[in-house]
Parts: sequence; C-alpha cells; structure tokens
Amino acid sequence: MDKWLRNTNVVRVIAIIIGILLWAVVRMEGSTVTNTGSSGIKELPISNVEITAKYDSDQYYISSIEPSRVQVILKGKDSALKKVSTSNYKVILDLTKSSGKGEYVLPLEAVGFPSSLEVEIVPRNVKVVVEEMVKKEVPVKINVKGTPESGYKPGDPIAKPNKVHVTVPAGKEGEVYSVQGDISVEKADSAVSKQVKLKVYNKEGSELNYSVSPAVVDVDVPVTSPFKTVPLQIQLTGTPPAGYSIGSVKQNPDKIMVYGPQNILDSMEFYSAGPIKIDGLTATKEFTLDIPLQKGVTQVEPSKVQVTVEIVPSTKKDFPDIPLKVVGQAEGTDVKFSSPAEGSITLTLEGAAPQIAALKPEDVQAIVDISNLPPGTHELPITLNLPSYIKDGGTAVTKATVVITASGNPKETAKPTPTPAPTPTPSPSASPAPAEPGTARPPVEKKEP
Repeated sequence: MDKWLRNTNVVRVIAIIIGILLWAVVRMEGSTVTNTGSSGIKELPISNVEITAKYDSDQYYISSIEPSRVQVILKGKDSALKKVSTSNYKVILDLTKSSGKGEYVLPLEAVGFPSSLEVEIVPRNVKVVVEEMVKKEVPVKINVKGTPESGYKPGDPIAKPNKVHVTVPAGKEGEVYSVQGDISVEKADSAVSKQVKLKVYNKEGSELNYSVSPAVVDVDVPVTSPFKTVPLQIQLTGTPPAGYSIGSVKQNPDKIMVYGPQNILDSMEFYSAGPIKIDGLTATKEFTLDIPLQKGVTQVEPSKVQVTVEIVPSTKKDFPDIPLKVVGQAEGTDVKFSSPAEGSITLTLEGAAPQIAALKPEDVQAIVDISNLPPGTHELPITLNLPSYIKDGGTAVTKATVVITASGNPKETAKPTPTPAPTPTPSPSASPAPAEPGTARPPVEKKEP
C-alpha cells in the first residue's frame, strides 16, 4: 500500500475519484428531491411554511407563535411528490380545544398533502400565547364628500345603525378613536342612500386592522334646495255675528320650512296662509288648510296647517273720552273739531270677556283722515284701530266735523265751505292692527252702510 501511495499515477487516480465523488455529493445536495435508494422513494424539503391558526377570533387573538414558520419534509414516490401544490396544503395550529387565554406548547398538523406521502414537520411543536378580545361600542361618523347640484345643500347624514362594535385585544381599547365611512353627494339633486363600509382609526388618523360589526351600514343623506324656517301667519276674513267674538286662534304648526332660491329666502320674514272666512261663525271650528306656494317658492314643510278658531259669547264695554286722532294734516293748516266739540268720543267695544277686561283706552284709536282736503268744513267718518279680535259694539258717534283753516288768517278761511248734506251712515270700524307673524291675522271688520 505504501508503494502505491508513493506512486504518482496512483495518487492522481485517487484524487480524480475523490473529486468525482465530491461533485456527485454537491449535485445531490442541490437537488430538491433526494433519491434515498433503489426503491424509488424520494425526499422533498419545503422551507418557510406559514402556520395557520384555528381559533375563535371574536374572543381571542394570538399575540405570538414561536416559531412562526416551519419546514415540512415530504417523502414518497416522485409521481406523488409532483402532485403537491402550495395552494392545497397547510400547516395547522388548532387552538379550538384550548381552555382560553394563556401560554401553550402545541403540536402542528399537516393537511392537504397526498395520503401516499410521509410528512414530517420541523419543529413538530410550537409555543403560542393567546390573549382575550373585547368589544368596544363606538359611534359611527359619516363623512359627506363632494358638492351637490348648484343651489342644493346636503343635510346631516343618518347611519343605520349609528353605533357599532369594534373587537380589540384586551387592554388596547384606548387605541380605537373613531369608526368612519365616506359617502359622496357629488352632483346630487335629491336624497342619497348608500351602503357604506366602515373603517377603524386611531387618534392620529391611522387605520387600525380591527374587525367591526356590522362592517357595512346604511346611510341616508338629505339633499335639499336652500330653506329657511319662518313664522306662519294665518289670515282671517269677516267677523262673527253680533253677540259672538273670537276667543282665540290656535294653529299647528306655527312655523314652517320654506324652500327656494336664496335671494327670496333672504327677504322673507314670515309666510302667509289662508284666508279663513269666519262670517256668521257662532261656534268653535277646526280648519285644515293647504299652505300655498308663493312665487319662487319650491316647497314648504309641512304642506298643511291645522287651525282652531274658538268662538265665544261676546261682552260689551264703553270706553269714554277716547281722543280723535287727526292724520293727513297738510303743512300750514290748522284743524279743529266742531263736532264733537271736545274732540273725543265714547267707544262701545265688543269681544270675548277676558280680552275686554284686559283692554285699556290706550290700546285703541279713533282716527279722522283729512288727507288732501282743502280749507273748509268737512264731515268725515271715524275709523277705529282696534286690537285683534276686538270689534265695534255699536259706538254712537261714527262721524266728526272738522274745520281746516290756513295758518295766520283764520277769519278769512273760517267760513264753512258749503258741502252736500251727507246721508247719515254708521262709520266702518278700522282694520285691526297687523298681527304678529306666527299668529292668526285678525279678521277685517266691515259695517254695511
């Protein structure tokens, strides 16, 4: 043997043989499938296989798995190995039989491999830490995106339900700041209704990967033209017969929403409806009125109003020494009354007992209008300006005689100007003072001559 080793040719041959063997070994190690013998059984190692955990994700979460990936070694015939597909097999960590939160060392299970293969998982067992999940109730916030058609405005979005539950690891509830969804009203000219997917965010606005129940909510966004809420004024015409008066007028609603161009809304202080005729009414009556659309108005809400007019027996009361008020006096003239000479009258007024009891002399006016009259003597009707639901109850003096003279020359102009003798007629009472918006406008009283 020593002689052979001293032989250069023998050494060269041995070196060549060793080199060939090393090459063969390297080739075999680089191959994914290893031939283990003449029986045709081969070996296929698969590295970096992810572990799939089976557990109740509504109650628990896995904080760690060590190791998180493993190696799977398959042994079998080449034909069976070629059937292995990464989409079919899994390495399962089954936690469904565990007793809850805690730290466990559990075996892994290989599924989805052909039954003809021998499967080995390295390592066979892993260490897993299980924590509890809790549910946190959070309000839903809907972000309205986009711009409706010109002249329209989006209202406040309504989410159904408006609160949802977020499942988070115990102790991390504070991470959840909001649950939000987006809805677009771009170019909308009517209400928008959509289903919106929700997302969970922290205080910094970053999205959190926590489950939401329900994950999708129904959202309605009203889209309307500009609107304004104004008092609703009801107009009454006519008057109850003698012996009866209006005790009260009640309406529902007293305010309405008016829709239309912004320039019309800006100039609107109240909205009128009616009129309601109460001529001859001797008992309380309820009315249902359609609220009309005024010029330029596109919609009113509500579209109807309920009005109750209370009719009660009247009471009368005299109010003496009510001064006559002159209106329309021209500059450079003097005016005096020849009848009644004292320039005041006694008013007989009629109305519901509580209203008559509360009435004061300063609440009424007796007016004589001398607008555009020349100097001379004129007999003129007395017009009454009365509070709401108060009417003339038969005032005796209905006319006044005034003498108009030019200032500075009373003798020359004091002579009466001949006028035709008037036919005696009772004076019409004045239209009542305008009612406050949001209340029924009092009826217009008239007396037939």
